[in-house]
Amino acid sequence: MKLWRKPFDADTIKIPRGEIHIIKDRCKGCSFCVEYCPKDVLEMSEEFNAKGYHPPFVAKPDDCVECHLCEMLCPEFALFVTLKEEEVTAGKEKK
Repeated sequence: MKLWRKPFDADTIKIPRGEIHIIKDRCKGCSFCVEYCPKDVLEMSEEFNAKGYHPPFVAKPDDCVECHLCEMLCPEFALFVTLKEEEVTAGKEKK
């Protein structure tokens, strides 16, 4: 019987964190980004944009893993994802 072991590099691999930028007035409210986000980062808002649609908002910003799926699925190019830079405080990385 094999026992599961922690990979040797598990402590050194950093999971990328993304920051989602939404251009609200481009959104047509299709909710593809909300439905297909693997981490359920986005939700539809109650507010209206200039076109009269409900745009998404970032409900769980710390859960984004920068997969860019929402960006690829958006037919209106209403959002994009950038790599969230780690904050450095006094020579130490903030987690």
